[in-house]
Amino acid sequence: MTLNLIQKIVIWAIPVLFAITLHEVAHGFVAWRLGDPTAKMVGRLTLNPIRHVDPVGTVLVPLGLLILTSLFGGGAFLFGWAKPVPIGVRNLKHQRRDMALVSVAGPLANLLMAAFWALMIRAGLELAATWPAIGRPWALAGVAGVSINALLCIFNLLPLPPLDGGRVVSSLLPPRLSSRYDRIEPFGFIILIVLIYYGALNWLLGPLMLWLGYLFSYVAGITPIELFQLLRVLY
Repeated sequence: MTLNLIQKIVIWAIPVLFAITLHEVAHGFVAWRLGDPTAKMVGRLTLNPIRHVDPVGTVLVPLGLLILTSLFGGGAFLFGWAKPVPIGVRNLKHQRRDMALVSVAGPLANLLMAAFWALMIRAGLELAATWPAIGRPWALAGVAGVSINALLCIFNLLPLPPLDGGRVVSSLLPPRLSSRYDRIEPFGFIILIVLIYYGALNWLLGPLMLWLGYLFSYVAGITPIELFQLLRVLY
């Protein structure tokens, strides 16, 4: 099966939008439950993607990566981000513990969404036996959903400020060490760019993505090889 660029954009659009949106909503929802109403007050506890869209991270970066990969091939991955949900740390009842819970909520939401999309793969493949014109795009959207959510889950758990994993580590460290660790944050994205440039990020994320691929292929009712073959169609 071969897809043109427009078909790829259509298939990726909904999984990417909801992966990014629900990641941020999860942060805001857990913060609200733990005593911080900031996200609710500014209207960010909504599933409406428009409220969360970042023109660069939600539109230009994913679209650009998809176009470049379609034109030139290679093993690039689709990635993106939304506008961060505002968190009023001072409103949290137990600031250090609660900030760790707020931080981990986003990646956990992505993990649950990946499981949901894996079930969509199973449903789409069963539907394809009768209505292939509907079932095949459905299954491919499921593959896209598993891919983007697994990647966002693992990437955001990297122990590097300002990523979610960095905030979890900061919350777990003793206050003095936490303060020193937080000084890395202004340089966090520079460090990420260096890791990407030298291929270290692939080395870090690859084994975990492979492991999640095995897990979600089981949920989808297909072999890991079949899952990765379907993923190749999307690039």
